[in-house]
Amino acid sequence: MAEHILFLTGKLAEKQLRRTIEDMAPDFDYTVHVLGITVAALMTADMIKRRLTDTFGADRILVPGRCRGDLDALSQELGIPVERGPEELNDLPEFFGKARKRPDLSRYELLIFGEVVEAPHMDVPAIIRRAEAYRRDGADVIDLGCLPATPFPHLADAIKALKSEGFLVSVDSLDPENLLLAGRAGADFLLSLNEETLWIADEVASTPVLISTPHADLDSLDRVIAKMQVKGRPFIVDPILDPIHFGFTDSIVRYHDVRRRHPDVEIMMGVGNLTELTHADTAGMNAMLLGICSELHVRHILATQVSKHACKAIKEADLARRIMLAARESNRLPKHIDDGLMALHERAPFLLSLAEIQELQAAIRDPSFRIMISAEGIHIFNRDGLWSDNDPFALYPYLGIENDSGHAFYLGVELARAQIAQELGKRYAQDQPLNWGVHSRVAEDAPADPNCYTPQGQP
Repeated sequence: MAEHILFLTGKLAEKQLRRTIEDMAPDFDYTVHVLGITVAALMTADMIKRRLTDTFGADRILVPGRCRGDLDALSQELGIPVERGPEELNDLPEFFGKARKRPDLSRYELLIFGEVVEAPHMDVPAIIRRAEAYRRDGADVIDLGCLPATPFPHLADAIKALKSEGFLVSVDSLDPENLLLAGRAGADFLLSLNEETLWIADEVASTPVLISTPHADLDSLDRVIAKMQVKGRPFIVDPILDPIHFGFTDSIVRYHDVRRRHPDVEIMMGVGNLTELTHADTAGMNAMLLGICSELHVRHILATQVSKHACKAIKEADLARRIMLAARESNRLPKHIDDGLMALHERAPFLLSLAEIQELQAAIRDPSFRIMISAEGIHIFNRDGLWSDNDPFALYPYLGIENDSGHAFYLGVELARAQIAQELGKRYAQDQPLNWGVHSRVAEDAPADPNCYTPQGQP
């Protein structure tokens, strides 16, 4: 027997809800019930408790995603499960399509080495603070970068302090003395050993990251790999990712060749040579590079956050590695798994067309302003009319708020958000901050609590 779902909604959304469910061709029975309110987003658990007198024989009740209140208590009161649906009606098909099996993003296999590039210029407490920030963003190993011709007298102290705080530590240097000191101080990894410095691996227990000399010479890399295999020691290979126009494409081919030659070795990719040295948003670069890593089973990356435009590179890589593993293991494209790396744009930014917004405005019976966006522009409306433009300043003369500074400030903030969303192709929901994906402060600091009410935006 098919499941029977009761959808609760408001007057304005009823027609769209019915049309959306019908277009889904659902495999369940359903009832759409208007709870006696105009705007579905204003629905609360208390309101449902007071007004819902019939559950229509449903097996569960689905309420709007923005419905506030304690639904667990309501479920006990009604004797039937009450659940929140998606915040936007247009997301309802996806909500049902993925409800039973959402990708598991708790897992990953790739380790992120977060490099503290300027470590020689930082004292130990500052290094610890940076390491803690990197760990919060997803770094598994803290890499201490040694700068050429720059003393690092507190290198051993920094390693010991990090280890005491539970960090895995790597040290990045081409100076054999630094590498030897780091290994003896307890570093877990050493970046990087070549044919000339491979002897250091015999002196310390640290896992070496191997490079060739010169770095494009795969025969040199083969030789150091063979020597480490004879020793029976774990190691990681770094074929070196080069910047764009300085060997980037050849270096991608080199990674493929190394994997072909050595199907089972552990490989590292220094993604910073692309994210740091390309002035473009890093989320897409991280997604692409970690997609390559996923295909080639590259399970270590060295990430840096030196340039200000790359200040979230570790956090992006953390999400990218989870998405790519989920996609690979389920044999699917890395689409519709998580939108966190889509910081600037969204899959479906405009929920309603201008015609649908006009239809919505015609049903409004109160003076409160609603703001929505479509492909045609920004729209602000109430019972008295609908005004549209791409420039928020052009809308001001129609609003009648010259003598209401609080209201003017509120509408100014909302129209500015709407303009940004409309120009970029992002979702806009009045009274809600824009979602910047993995960069969103809302996601980081204060996830919305559906049991609490959103403070009024309008004074």
